[in-house]
Amino acid sequence: MDLNHILRSRNLTIVVSVVILIAFALLVLAAVLHKNLTTTIDPYIEQSDDLVRQGDQIQVNLLNGCGDQGVARRMMNYLRACGFDVVEIDNYSRFSVQRSFVIDRVGDSVSAMKIARALGIADSLRVLRIDSSLYVRASVVIGKDYRLLRPFQ
Repeated sequence: MDLNHILRSRNLTIVVSVVILIAFALLVLAAVLHKNLTTTIDPYIEQSDDLVRQGDQIQVNLLNGCGDQGVARRMMNYLRACGFDVVEIDNYSRFSVQRSFVIDRVGDSVSAMKIARALGIADSLRVLRIDSSLYVRASVVIGKDYRLLRPFQ
């Protein structure tokens, strides 16, 4: 073997090693960025209060306010996949609701906020209507804007 052949093979080994290290560094960087940029919604209650124990799942019911069939079922499947406990699907009092909104049923704004964020409903579209007879923390009224929400994208 001559000296030129040995030097070329060393250079090739160094170049391949550098390329592998750069690829690994980019993979680690992509994983870190993905973890920091994606927001996950924790479907469990963070604080303890008189109504629930810490770690209980957030229970929600869905009310169809748009009149389109199958909308509530698709939203139920999405919320359950996110870890929420959808206990009921029903119709709202009317089918002319333009914008979807979340109703806080027990004064737990954190749970209502988590549901709203999971669906892509603006924080300004959360209302407080206490009704502990429903046995849910929040209700979602599905409006005619449902196609803009996360379960339908």
